[in-house]
Amino acid sequence: MQRFGEKLRALRTAHGSTLQQLAAEFGYATHAYISELESGKKVPTAALVLKVARRFNVSTDVLLRDEMDLDLR
Repeated sequence: MQRFGEKLRALRTAHGSTLQQLAAEFGYATHAYISELESGKKVPTAALVLKVARRFNVSTDVLLRDEMDLDLR
């Protein structure tokens, strides 16, 4: 799960979302938590992993398993 933040950033930027937009969409008052997730300083909750998977239409396996890469095509 070391790569979750890297994958979140890749998905967010590929879909043209800012940190602020994604934070608001997920119900956070500021973008700080999303930023800390992307930089690897925080570990996501199970609920957030599910929100990210649904929002970007990817499996939770891809998000959580470091050996799996994103397919951004």
